Amino acid sequence: MKELSRIATAVQASTTMAIDAMFKQMKADGIDVIGFGAGEPDFDTPDEIKAAGIAAIEQNFTRYTPAAGTVELRQAVCDRMKADCGLDYKPSQVVVSSGAKHVVYLALRALVNPGDEVILPAPYWVSYIELIRMVGGVPVVITTTEAEHFKLTPEKLSAAITPKTKALLLNNPSNPTGMMYSREELAAIAEVCVKNEVYVISDEIYYGLVYDGAAFTSFASLSPEVKELTILVNGVSKSYAMTGWRIGYGCANDQIAKVMANYVSHSTGSPVAVSQKAAAAALSGPQEKIEVMRRAFEERRNYIVERMNAIPGVSCIKPEGAFYVLMNLEQLIGRTIHGVKITDDDVFADAFLRFGLVAVVPGSGFGAPNFTRWSYATSMENIKEGLDRLEKFLQG
Repeated sequence: MKELSRIATAVQASTTMAIDAMFKQMKADGIDVIGFGAGEPDFDTPDEIKAAGIAAIEQNFTRYTPAAGTVELRQAVCDRMKADCGLDYKPSQVVVSSGAKHVVYLALRALVNPGDEVILPAPYWVSYIELIRMVGGVPVVITTTEAEHFKLTPEKLSAAITPKTKALLLNNPSNPTGMMYSREELAAIAEVCVKNEVYVISDEIYYGLVYDGAAFTSFASLSPEVKELTILVNGVSKSYAMTGWRIGYGCANDQIAKVMANYVSHSTGSPVAVSQKAAAAALSGPQEKIEVMRRAFEERRNYIVERMNAIPGVSCIKPEGAFYVLMNLEQLIGRTIHGVKITDDDVFADAFLRFGLVAVVPGSGFGAPNFTRWSYATSMENIKEGLDRLEKFLQG
């Protein structure tokens, strides 16, 4: 048999799959396990959004749409970005696709030639590094520390830039850290990018979920020069509890948007027509239910952070957005718990699931060794019970 694609075969399966498979099997076996791995809100899609999807089916809005999305939805994106971020885009500068992850892929496809370097701050979302490799790019990982609040500094960025650097992939607020950059921090990064003509793929999918009254700044809003270099990635999955509807969108300058639209026309084609109608309703309709979810997440965050920092052996810093917290395990490395020597985060996660009956995501897959990610997109009851089990597990 002839060789398969070297690019495709080099793509690694998610490192979280082993824990997830064990968790699901234990649950199927009737074992009382609790999972903190979910990357999606535990709220229902709001009724008015569901009604728009149902109406689209009943009205036979079930045909192909333009590959880059309906004009109605792209205009709704423009209106929402103007209202929320002060950004001016035309519908022709918006590309709608099957989720924000696919928009990141399209952005990389539009920018990266084989061998081009893409700077990726760590911790990073697990898919980013593989998406860069899938387009023939070379990931240049910059490690950020907990002491730096897991944020990229302009000094580290400058030091990583070479003649082969094409883009920076930035996630703000961040999955898995929950950290959010201030306007001043973004401006310092932008100055480096403009000086070196580095494109920025700014994934802002969690922009509606920020806490403590903080103001979110979209990277593209910093200046006209920055906007020209930015591909803004967003979608309806997180803020509107629409993960399964699979609608993400990208905003970029005319040239980049056209390349992305051409690429999507020959790959997936148009996103689901019914989902586009629902997404347009989400972006154009009342926004109050986002605030209800945001407040619930903030309350959960406050509890999980306070409680986690009160448990000997583990700690965390307070996330500023999204719905994740990274738990620091460094004090546990080398300890034996329930007969298992904890050598790294993968071993800890495996032991915690088997003996503590709690599933968390090892940090290694995010470029964050000796941390685990907890999602607080689950009930307060589960959070309290999960932390009770953590405390009990660590005493074993």
